[in-house]
Amino acid sequence: MLNFTEEQNFLRLTAQRFASERIFPTSQALDERGEFPLDLIKEAATLGLNNLVLDAELGGTGLSLFDACIVVEELAGGCGGIATSLVANDLALLPINLAGNQEQKEWFIKDLITRAGLASFCLSEPGAGSDAAGISTTFAEDGDSIIVNGNKQWITNGGYADQFTVFGTFDRKLKHKGIACVVVPGDAAGLSRGPHENKLGQRCSNTVPLNFDGVRVPKSHLIAPKGAGFKLAMETLDLSRPLTASIAVGIAQAAYRYSLNYAKEREQFGVKIATFQSIQNMLADMATEIEASRLLTFHSASLLDRKEQATLHSSMAKRFAADTAMKVTVDAVQILGGNGYTKDYPVEKFMRDAKLMQIYEGTSQIQRLVIAREILR
Repeated sequence: MLNFTEEQNFLRLTAQRFASERIFPTSQALDERGEFPLDLIKEAATLGLNNLVLDAELGGTGLSLFDACIVVEELAGGCGGIATSLVANDLALLPINLAGNQEQKEWFIKDLITRAGLASFCLSEPGAGSDAAGISTTFAEDGDSIIVNGNKQWITNGGYADQFTVFGTFDRKLKHKGIACVVVPGDAAGLSRGPHENKLGQRCSNTVPLNFDGVRVPKSHLIAPKGAGFKLAMETLDLSRPLTASIAVGIAQAAYRYSLNYAKEREQFGVKIATFQSIQNMLADMATEIEASRLLTFHSASLLDRKEQATLHSSMAKRFAADTAMKVTVDAVQILGGNGYTKDYPVEKFMRDAKLMQIYEGTSQIQRLVIAREILR
């Protein structure tokens, strides 16, 4: 385990306490109902457990990316879905923090955080998930306005968001060179929100499709002009991937901890199953791969905190941590056997929640493409 400072340990314990006392006790019921815990999200915000990497002068918690990863791992140990919804504000506001002018930061970051609002990041579409350069949502200039038309898919917190950071194109033929970014208010005319997706895991994290039908926003809402949007989206994902990796680490750690304690108590053939070498091997691999995931995640966060190029390491962290979470949670179910397959025990939820980590913010396959491109440069 890394040697955290006193302040970092305080952050860790604060997040750990909130996860164990407020998140975990309700997570199973929220999962079964597919219910978004808005009051709990607001409560977390009052403790500074979202908007983690946004500057303090803008109302954020003002943490380094490294420190934010400490917090997110603990929150994910309570529930991966709630952690995803808490991190969503950082993801949605990062593009504005990176590319917005001071006035836009005041409008779209500080004002939102001050009223404990929610924001959503809108990149994925029904026909453009991994192929971000192929998005079809269009932007068109009309006097002092920009007109937005199109559809977005898998939008976290989209049913409750007060504003949306939307990536679209001024010219589809230009591919990534036509992409721009605008902020769309949640009450904009022509914006409609679809129903919450009935998902395998992370069921309490609100996820909806969006439709933009002639939505008009002022040009002052343009965060990145034509040709600059794709680069901004990739820079944002570089910064957010350590946070996503931390969610995976937190889920894996929770599954490992539960299965370790279970193995110490469960008896078969007159002995604790922790004495069986096959179980010991599984636990040893879990512990090793979780620690490796954590260290890789913290390393990528440290590089980004130092403003160093970190596309390679943030993709490595996200890929390895996501795949580790899936493997660890599957093994946790195996250690619990029949009990693990029932909803009376939390490991089946950990397994379902972990699967999403291999899919969103760049699948594990896409991460491998990014890693290969970086090492072959």
